[in-house]
Formats: sequence, structure tokens, C-alpha cells
Amino acid sequence: MKILNSKTADKVVRPERIIQFGEGNFLRAFVDWIISNMNEKTDFNSSVVVVQPIEKGMVDALNAQDCLYHVNLQGLNNGEVVNSFRMIDVISRAMNPYSHFNDFIALAEQPDIRFVISNTTEAGINFDPSCKLDDAPASSYPGKLTQLLYHRFKHFNGDVSKGIIIFPCELIFLNGHKLKETIYQYIDLWNLGQEFKKWFETACGVYATLVDRIVPGFPRKEIDNIKAQLDYDDNLVVQGEAFHLWVIEAPESVADEFPANKAGLNVLFVPSEEPYHERKVTLLNGPHTVLSPVAFLSGVNIVRDACQHEVIGKYIHRVMFDELMETLNLPKDELVKFAEAVLERFNNPFVDHQVTSIMLNSFPKYATRDLPGVKEYLKRKGRLPEGLVLGLAAILVYYKGGKRSDGTEIVPNDAPEIMALLARLWNEGSVENLVKTVLATDSIWGEDLNAVPGLAERVSYYINCIENKGMLQTVKELID
Repeated sequence: MKILNSKTADKVVRPERIIQFGEGNFLRAFVDWIISNMNEKTDFNSSVVVVQPIEKGMVDALNAQDCLYHVNLQGLNNGEVVNSFRMIDVISRAMNPYSHFNDFIALAEQPDIRFVISNTTEAGINFDPSCKLDDAPASSYPGKLTQLLYHRFKHFNGDVSKGIIIFPCELIFLNGHKLKETIYQYIDLWNLGQEFKKWFETACGVYATLVDRIVPGFPRKEIDNIKAQLDYDDNLVVQGEAFHLWVIEAPESVADEFPANKAGLNVLFVPSEEPYHERKVTLLNGPHTVLSPVAFLSGVNIVRDACQHEVIGKYIHRVMFDELMETLNLPKDELVKFAEAVLERFNNPFVDHQVTSIMLNSFPKYATRDLPGVKEYLKRKGRLPEGLVLGLAAILVYYKGGKRSDGTEIVPNDAPEIMALLARLWNEGSVENLVKTVLATDSIWGEDLNAVPGLAERVSYYINCIENKGMLQTVKELID
């Protein structure tokens, strides 16, 4: 078995045009995989300099392999099983700005640098007023980025042709808007002046993005077999699902500079990210939230098995295609294509996704992922979406705890105040009171859901059905 480095594997030297804040599994299996495809299939011809955004990370492990590693994609693609490997060679070097600050700030002086891409976790885009311009480096990611941009502005004397295109990939809605606001806060805090602010506004672009690929990460259980198959001692293998989607809220001029579409990749440049964010939350996260308690209480433990179940599978299809899809505003063919791709992801033969892992904090999940669909469906159709209502009833029954009919323990997990409320209400014994009290709890919903016509009555009806007939029979009667 060979050591993996630039002496044992081909590594093409390309211009450093991208600074990437983050060296974790997601960026390496998503963004760097996309850039690898762009280099192969277009004239993009770019390499990535990775910057470790926090003091402790894995840039040393990357550099030990000359920043080479493999991405293992697994799943279904148009019904075909995918289990592929791709060596990623796009990272030229990786640096820790806490120990090599001068190397970090010198990146601003490289004329070819054009893009900054980041994934510093949801907490990464934050304003820390304790950061100073002369910190080496600033502790926050936006602080480091502002340091870099200001140094570039000064080094190139405000040349507008040396601006930067910035794609944040943090899982925050309108992440680009948030990052831009935070950079403005640092410009004001550090008194960097109107000329720099004008250069940032005119020469640079910070664009909101939506990223979508499940990345389980390092395959600990399979790594020995994978190394033998690759014939490389690769300690940075990262696994991801076959599906990928990157939605970027940017004009066509940016797409021309970042030609992912020419590489046949699922990267969309759109006027607004919002409908795509809504589509993902509604058609992927929304079904997850309701299928989990329905499947578990029916004796099904794995998402894939739920999709393939004769009864639960029809329930999932109804919720996705007949209810939630009817509440969205994108073209129907786009929505159907996306929903079918979601079902393929749910059916991934390589991932045993436990439905109980989705049940954590089900009430806030239902509030953000499914409740908007309940309201919009009622508004458009004049009636409640019965599958989504049954899903809410199933959550309430799941939160009762106890044991499933096969003896499996039911272990709900949510905020302590929600757990205490449900325990008290179930002990009191009245389903109607339980439903009305939960729907009226402002701390869960931000409103009194008893005002939604018929909702309390239908949730109570389904709870009584589940309690008296069992979950599976209740679903059968619904889909029939």
C-alpha cells in the first residue's frame, strides 16, 4: 500500500485563485469535489488555499498528504447504485493563521486570488466586538476576512479589478446577507474609512448560498477495506451521498466566472435563494419530521425501510407530493424532480438513517418545517392537509413515552419545559385538553394554533385513532 502524497500520485499545479475558510468533511466532499470537476471539465484551472478558521483543526493532517485525499460518493442516481471514488487534488496548501499569520495575510497580495468560500459552522458568522484590526489573527471568521480584504485594498491601492467574490456555505438562511452585514460592522468598528467601504461595495460581492449534500464523513468502519481498494494509505477519505445541490444568489456575470454549470454540476445561479431554501425545508426536512414518528410507532426504524413500506411509503408520498408540494411556488416540474431526488436520498442503500435520530426537538422542527405548509394548504385548498395533521398527532403520541407494541422503549427528547408539559398533560388523561393546551403554547408556536379552523379537532381525532387502533391501521385508513 502506497503513502498518499504528491510523489506517489499525480497532483497538477494550478494557479491559487480560491481561499477556503474551513477544512472539514463537508467542504472537502462538496466544494472541493465541485472544483475538481470544474478543473477537469472546463478551463477553470484553479487551486484552493485552505485556511483553518479556528486555532485547532486538521491542516497538519492535510499537509501530511500534500492535501490529497479521496471522496467516496454513495447512494442512488436515477435509480442506479453509486459507490464511486475520486481523488481530490485541488488544494495546493493548508495553513493555520494562528501560527502562520504572515502567510495568511500575504494571501491578500496574490493577484490571482478571486474567490473566498467558507463553512465555519452556523456560529461562525458572528460579530465579536473584542476583535482588533491588529490581532494576529482576529478571532472571528468575519474579522479574519475583513483583515484580508483591507490588506488587499491597501496593497493594490484600491484597484477595483482586485475585488473578491465571496460564497459563504454556512447553514444559515441568507448567509451572504449576514456575512456582509458583519463585515460592515468591522469596517465601522475599526474605522477603516469610506474609501475601503466603497471598494468593498463596488469591487467585491458577497452572495447568499444554499448547500445540500449529506456528508457522513470519515468511514471508520470501512477504512481498512477502502485503503486496500485504493492501494493508498489515505487517512482523510470522506464519504458523501451522490446527490449534490448548490444554489447561489448571484448574477450571470458571477456564473461566467464560476462555470460549474458547464461541468454538468447541479449548481444554480438564481436571482433569489429564498424559494430554493423553502423548497428544501418543505420537501426534505418537512417529510422527515412527520414520517419519523409515524414510521417508528408503526414498528419501522429506518428511513429507507419506511419509504419502501407498503403503507408508510404511500403516506410519505402523499405528504410530499399531494400536500407539501401544493404549498410551494416554483414550477411544478422542478418540484417533482426535486421531490423524486429526495426520495432517492431517503432510499440510500448505504445509510441506515434511524428515524429516532430525527425525533430530537420535534416540536420546533414541526413549527418551522411543516406548520407553514399546514397553513398554506388550508389557505389554498380550504381544508387541512390530513397527512401533516396526522404527523402532528403522531408526535404528541410519541412524546407520551412508554413502549411500542413490540416492547421497544419510546424515548422522546426535547426542551425540558416541553417534556414537563407533555408529561403532565398525558397524566391528566384528556386528549382534547392535551391538544388544546399544546396548540395554545406560545413558547412552541409563537401563536395560538387553536385559531386554525378544525386543527384541534382533527389532531384529537387522530390521537384517539392511534391510541385505539394503532398507528399502522390509522395510516391505512388515511391513505385509503
